[in-house]
Amino acid sequence: MKTRSLLTGLALALLASTSAHAGDVRIMWYSDGVEGEVMKDLVGRFMKENPGINVILDNVAYSVIKEQLPVQLEAGNGPDIARVTAIKELSKHWLDLRPLVKDAKYWDDNFGLQADWMRPDGSNQISGFMTQITLTGGYANKTLFDQAGVPIPGPKATWEDWAAASKKVQESQQVPFAMAIDRSGHRITAPLLSYGANYIGSDGKPAPLDKGARDYLTKFVGWAEDGTVSKDVWVSAAGSTYRAAADDFINGQLAFYYSGSWQVANLATKIGNNFDWVAVGSPCGPAACTGMPGGAALVAVKYTKNQKDVAVVMDWFAQEKIVKEFSERTLFLPGHKGVVDKGGLDFKSDNAQAKTALNVFVDSTKTTSEAALKLPGWRWSDTVYAAIVTRIGQTLAGEMKIDDAFTRIDSDIAQKVKDAGR
Repeated sequence: MKTRSLLTGLALALLASTSAHAGDVRIMWYSDGVEGEVMKDLVGRFMKENPGINVILDNVAYSVIKEQLPVQLEAGNGPDIARVTAIKELSKHWLDLRPLVKDAKYWDDNFGLQADWMRPDGSNQISGFMTQITLTGGYANKTLFDQAGVPIPGPKATWEDWAAASKKVQESQQVPFAMAIDRSGHRITAPLLSYGANYIGSDGKPAPLDKGARDYLTKFVGWAEDGTVSKDVWVSAAGSTYRAAADDFINGQLAFYYSGSWQVANLATKIGNNFDWVAVGSPCGPAACTGMPGGAALVAVKYTKNQKDVAVVMDWFAQEKIVKEFSERTLFLPGHKGVVDKGGLDFKSDNAQAKTALNVFVDSTKTTSEAALKLPGWRWSDTVYAAIVTRIGQTLAGEMKIDDAFTRIDSDIAQKVKDAGR
């Protein structure tokens, strides 16, 4: 145990050290699919155009971003720039680029819609920009549905409809599970909202779990217990640790997989011609048919010792032409207004299924609920997500009953709010 702790400490220290040398800019980066390779290529081009700045690209596991980076930041350390998803929660650590970038109006005009997602409340800070806008949604293994003779549910189909249809496919084709949802509070929030859940109280702080949240979570646990939903992805980790079920879908072990738009490139690359798959949007509940918006942001860290160099790097990557190219090559939905308004994105994929899937996600944005649109900019979102994942994971592992999980979720969140007020 001491050896493991020592090694962990050394790794943290290496990653935590902000660039001390003038001209060095360290970027902490994670990948869901092919974006790491695209970023590596773009970093090389940047350095050719800006030979005085040495960009060091640290490709790390998402768990490092989620679990280790916050620790580094609290200690006043970290990289110079990071790609993150806990954008609002960690916003006190981001550098204000407004006085440093070449044209603040360009940033406001093109990245303003999501600017509040990544800056402290009440601030007009420019912290960075979204590397992509994401939306949760489902994928169906069309080949399995066709072989089972089960019609793929339509756009107004409910979560119950998908569970029933997927169960028929599972039983017919003898695959391990009918459905899977990533082990993620963000992911499972979409169906909770479709069932009428509302996390935000009248005072802006977290509200106790309501009927909509409890109804869906009860149903989800029931599906896991009867084998409809994959329990494995939820019990294979502890606490709020993230686990994706993408590999199970890629390996043909699932009829229906609920994840999000960021998986398109990953699925296209790894599935290839092994089977046909389609994106199907988000199933409906009694209140909505919503996905959860979100995404990852490239942000500047305020503990950097090279603010001017960091601003040069951020300005370069925020260029319209670079954002457009990055989006086309990664198959990501861009978070740049100019790119979106002009259209004409030429997604670089020979996979017709991938291009069709991206259009499905674009269409799905039209059914995103108001409640879902509020959460990315709400400071307590990640607190709620973590509590739900932790306690539902324990419930699926047989460590507590669902009613106890509800009580613990509320108390976990209340304690976090109390601690933050001290």
